[in-house]
Amino acid sequence: MQQGWWGGEQEEPDLVDRIVAGSHCFVIAQRKGEIIGMGRAISDGVSDAYIQDMAVKTNFKRKGIGKKILETLLSRIKNDGLGWIGLIAEKGSWEFYSDMGFEKFQGALPMILKK
Repeated sequence: MQQGWWGGEQEEPDLVDRIVAGSHCFVIAQRKGEIIGMGRAISDGVSDAYIQDMAVKTNFKRKGIGKKILETLLSRIKNDGLGWIGLIAEKGSWEFYSDMGFEKFQGALPMILKK
């Protein structure tokens, strides 16, 4: 997927395999064998889950693919008994996530530790 998830050049040959294996759940959308969208969640498996990555190829956006991916992830997370589901939305994606029931986390500030 070249939609901002990773640049394609892998530092380690098995990077994608390890990312998928380490996820709580991982969903892909395909069309004629081509991956056109993906999403994943990470979790401790007990209380919390985070939607970590969501991506849909540009020419397939606004066709309900991202919504179906997110619905599938949320269904799995909820069925696994996890009640707290968070994410950090990228700029410009607020409407998509709010339409799916997500709200701004008042009093919180997303942060990152740079390498």
